[in-house]
Amino acid sequence: MSATRHGFVPGGEGKNVQSDDAFGFEHAPVTDQSFENALAKARDGIRLTVDDAVELLTTGSETDGIDSRRKEQVLEAADRRRAAVVGDEVTFVANLNNNVTTACNTGCLFCNFKATAAAFESDADAVEPAHAGFTKTPAESRAAVRDALERGIYEVTSVSGLHPAFALDAEHHEMLAAYDDPASEVNYKPPERYDTDPGTYVEQMRAMSADGAHLHSMTPEEAHHAVRGTDWSYVDAYRRLRDAGLASVPGTAAEILVDEVREVICPGKMDTGEWLAAMEAAAEAGLPTTATIMYGHVENAMHRAVHLRRVRNLQDRTGNITEFVPLSFVHETTPLYERGLVTGGATPAEDELMIAVSRLFLDNITHIQSSWVKYGDTQGLKMLSCGADDFMGTILSEEITKRAGGSHGEFRSFDDYAEMIRALGRTPVERSTDYEQRRVLTGDGPHGPQLGPCADGTPLLAPGERAGGQTASADD
Repeated sequence: MSATRHGFVPGGEGKNVQSDDAFGFEHAPVTDQSFENALAKARDGIRLTVDDAVELLTTGSETDGIDSRRKEQVLEAADRRRAAVVGDEVTFVANLNNNVTTACNTGCLFCNFKATAAAFESDADAVEPAHAGFTKTPAESRAAVRDALERGIYEVTSVSGLHPAFALDAEHHEMLAAYDDPASEVNYKPPERYDTDPGTYVEQMRAMSADGAHLHSMTPEEAHHAVRGTDWSYVDAYRRLRDAGLASVPGTAAEILVDEVREVICPGKMDTGEWLAAMEAAAEAGLPTTATIMYGHVENAMHRAVHLRRVRNLQDRTGNITEFVPLSFVHETTPLYERGLVTGGATPAEDELMIAVSRLFLDNITHIQSSWVKYGDTQGLKMLSCGADDFMGTILSEEITKRAGGSHGEFRSFDDYAEMIRALGRTPVERSTDYEQRRVLTGDGPHGPQLGPCADGTPLLAPGERAGGQTASADD
């Protein structure tokens, strides 16, 4: 067995300052497998093991750093697999991000999206500093969605902080308020304590799904918040939310599905078992899901490989995951970085290998997404030659990555997509959230969405273009 530890260690390819030993991790990126054997299995389409994944992610756990020649071999194998599974189409969705609130007390060290919930209280000025956070009422959410639908979007994505006043519905409010000390026992304060009432989860679902939008919302962590202080199951919650308009579930809040990592980066969040249980409940409730990994912080290659195995096993059980989304940690303004626990995120080489090994390992998930918000345009496009086949969505508004220090933009037009994807020699395809509806973009454009309930091919414009009075139609 190799004694060399590969991953985020001084002298390695990663940039993190801490070694595994600093956190006392039991999982080490050390295997009995060889890189050559792992690569041969990947090329032959044999189901990979965790040790295989570690070898491919590290380009050999017996050496320090990433070997560029071996890396290219892994990327080539993944690109061939992508072509065999999905062909040359690159998909994307016309969507809006409508995050309801930044108020949250969970305290995740990788996140700068949140703002301490106490700062949102009506009498907070005397005890809390000013904050740049927000909370939207259901009426405000509906207005934002209606405007986006008129512009042609298909999907509304909503991932929010765990506001203490958020309850599943009126019954849940009554149950939480009945605790002797609800603030400390179940993280609950009544809506009247706050400047803005977020409404209930059911009310927000109804508001955001109005007028035919496909609502992609209620992560496992939000579902956990929506049943706190009750004996309700995740299935109970997801069924109520589905009946209120929820159509599919983002498999975020996964971070790294190994509890020793979660205890460092998000000790206030649900554990791995709870996340998996919530994902299975979404499937039982008839709600398709995505799945994610958020990597490039304190974890090592073994943690990443174990995460992939747990996602693959989940898919074996449910067959419910429509796409897998690797999310590279954006570090610049996060507590992990500010406290010196990391000095950066993943390198471009590690990003490429994460995409590639996801394609090779997850033999039961058809679509792998490249996030241009995380990677930027140049690296995001490179990922489409490393095993990815989906290029995210138009976004229209993005808060989470931006607040963590990301700088790759908040909007992507259909013409942008067509130009970039065709430059790779690939075919741009507008899709629905579940990939069941697909439309190939043909001709020179201008291009606009056509799958949304109000879409008519009119090009999407950036907010600044709209404010300036510029308009365009599909016939211009």
